[in-house]
Amino acid sequence: MNKTRAERNLPAGFRQAYFPTREVDTTPKWDALRIEGRKKLSLKAQLKLEWIIFYHTQGGKDGTKTARQFGITRKTFHKWNKRFESRNFVGLEEVSRAPHTKRKRTTTRVQEQQIIRLREKHIRCGKMKLQKRYTRIYGEWISSWHIQKIIEDKQLYFDKKRIQQQKHRRSVRKIQNRKRITAFTKQPIPHYLWHVDTVVFTLPEGGYRYLLTAIDENSKLAYANLYTTHTSRNASDFLLRLEYLTGNQLINIHHDNGSEFAKEFIEACTKLNLQQWYSRPRTPKDNPVLERFNRTIQEEFIEVTDVDLADVDYFNKVLLKWLIDYNEYRPHQALDYLTPLQYLEKYYTTKDRVSPMSPSYTND
Repeated sequence: MNKTRAERNLPAGFRQAYFPTREVDTTPKWDALRIEGRKKLSLKAQLKLEWIIFYHTQGGKDGTKTARQFGITRKTFHKWNKRFESRNFVGLEEVSRAPHTKRKRTTTRVQEQQIIRLREKHIRCGKMKLQKRYTRIYGEWISSWHIQKIIEDKQLYFDKKRIQQQKHRRSVRKIQNRKRITAFTKQPIPHYLWHVDTVVFTLPEGGYRYLLTAIDENSKLAYANLYTTHTSRNASDFLLRLEYLTGNQLINIHHDNGSEFAKEFIEACTKLNLQQWYSRPRTPKDNPVLERFNRTIQEEFIEVTDVDLADVDYFNKVLLKWLIDYNEYRPHQALDYLTPLQYLEKYYTTKDRVSPMSPSYTND
């Protein structure tokens, strides 16, 4: 079985140190179903299977109770439950919503050159007028869509500056329409909301290093990793590591509007079916939990540890030991002086609560 990039780069036993396994009660029927699901289903589909197992066992076939337990809506639960009832395991897998066939351009090189010349001659004409002129001049029909695409590709605009301003305004509106963390409804469930951020360090000899940090809103479990570049690829790598370390339990991810949280990071969130929540621009107070952790990691690790930020591999090895101590031994006032791992252990051993990803408690 091929390992992910995150798994290959993690020291042996690290995940076990973070997330010890626990005993759960199961009946043979549901235990067998869960084992079969682990062989046939993706991790996201296994989570949906846990919803259904809980519903039929501890949930007492109560959709409201099941939805509340896993932090989802009743509509979402019933949707996947119906799919499971009608299609079994296959119904729990996500299906691509992309169209089966996508529209392709069929213009020839000659047609493209003819459209370019026509547009340059009549620079203020729109695509519909150009289409009529093209049909009359060249004696063949071509769609206005093809004409518009060539105009966009070649930037054949009378006032390019105005068009660029319009595109900028559209991009601003797109940013403004992002889901803001101020509208997020928090749930007392570990891994329900993870905050992610980047701390930039300037090296004495020149250059920069970028420390990606993350913390769970509820359990205060934390993780960090240093990178040499400030890219969405590295942010995506960090997210995959975090997903692996949490046992694939991430549900919501919160971050600022930095460029590292675009492109490949968004693609990774989509692939992992994670909901992104954004801070308001220039508003650090939207992420106070992680801002405090960033201060702690600098005061209690970077400033008191003789480790060179330029040596990324060695830095991450030393940082890893500090993170284990932080999560396993350092008490937190916000957790009534429990450590994050003690809090998780207490949460998962409470009779009336279960983890959104770990096997449900089931009854005979």
